[in-house]
Amino acid sequence: RPVRIGNLADHQVQLDVFGPVVELITHLSHARQQLTDRDWDLVRSMAQAVARRWHEADHGIWEERDEPRQRVYSKVMCWLTLDRALTLAERYGRTPDPTWADLRTDIAQEVLEKGWNEQAQAYTTAYDGTDLDAASLHIGLSGLIDPADERFQATVTAVEAELRSGPTVYRYHRDDGLPGGEGGFHLCTTWLIEAYLLTGRRAEAEELFKHLVDSAGPTGLIPEEFDPVTERALGNHPQAYSHLGLIRCAQLLDHH
Repeated sequence: RPVRIGNLADHQVQLDVFGPVVELITHLSHARQQLTDRDWDLVRSMAQAVARRWHEADHGIWEERDEPRQRVYSKVMCWLTLDRALTLAERYGRTPDPTWADLRTDIAQEVLEKGWNEQAQAYTTAYDGTDLDAASLHIGLSGLIDPADERFQATVTAVEAELRSGPTVYRYHRDDGLPGGEGGFHLCTTWLIEAYLLTGRRAEAEELFKHLVDSAGPTGLIPEEFDPVTERALGNHPQAYSHLGLIRCAQLLDHH
């Protein structure tokens, strides 16, 4: 049976979870050149869930043991859910809910306005603070904001300055309610590589990608985290997300 105890995240709200699933269905449908009824039903259900709850505070992608916040990444993923649902409907002749288009606009406007922090000169973790989170890079990676927008470029610079340490990128530098420290997250490193490419900084993208490749051990496997001080692998090993991020960056570098 599924594990139902032992992780406090089972009591958390994570509104970001719909976005990656609908994005996956979008990619699969493009590859298959068809959208099955079952997949469309799932997309529609997720878009309806977003419509009901997108305005709520949540615990976010990192499952932080803290009070819910109005997180930029979660809002971006809610926007992405509706955006891709509308794209699928148009491409495959499905009928979207008539409220989705306006709601997509409303979410984007709120994120662009409330997610930006003038003091930090970046899109921050949430509407209520100046702390940064590598996941907020998705405001540009998702297409919600034009990567050429000065605010996104400033966000990339801020994340680089505060969260990048040599060959790796940390998720954040705030107290998350968990004991112990952690290294940089390879997945976050791949997000910054992609952001570098989107903002025309190819040389930095190539340099950081080389560091990522070099972090693989003799087996070619990549861990979840990397400690730039001790140059040691940390966390889950191997980690699928790290490998997926590396593959995506390799493809992007090959195509740009």
